[in-house]
Amino acid sequence: MNQGQYGELVPVGGGDVVPLIQDVMTIGRRQSCDICLNYQNVSGTHAELSLKNGVWYIRDLGSTNGIKVNGVRVGSKPLRPGDQITIAKKTYSIEYTLAAGRRVLEEIIEEDEMSLPLLEKAGLVRRRDDRRSRSSQEPGAEFGDGEE
Repeated sequence: MNQGQYGELVPVGGGDVVPLIQDVMTIGRRQSCDICLNYQNVSGTHAELSLKNGVWYIRDLGSTNGIKVNGVRVGSKPLRPGDQITIAKKTYSIEYTLAAGRRVLEEIIEEDEMSLPLLEKAGLVRRRDDRRSRSSQEPGAEFGDGEE
């Protein structure tokens, strides 16, 4: 990593590496976003990456098609180095050095997972953000592109 970078998004399967040069970065189709992904199924402002206490977090900004971390759709989530983020079928690996240390990261991850209701954590009910996003795809709902 170059000096001044906080890490990088590495496209899985090849492509240009995206340097993480600010502690808060927006991802979306708009040219005003810090990370511009010019794909039809990416929302104008799709997601936000933010660096807090040495750990990167991703947060969906109400996008139509959502975000996935390691193949699981999430609303927001702390990211471990090497986690894979999928936006509009484009997958990136987040690569960074933990400034906070592994113990702090594990505490943050555990705290994040503890905030989930037990039935959601066990996979017995859909996550709250999955229910909201799926309701927009029900018959008679607003027309979307159907991209997941």
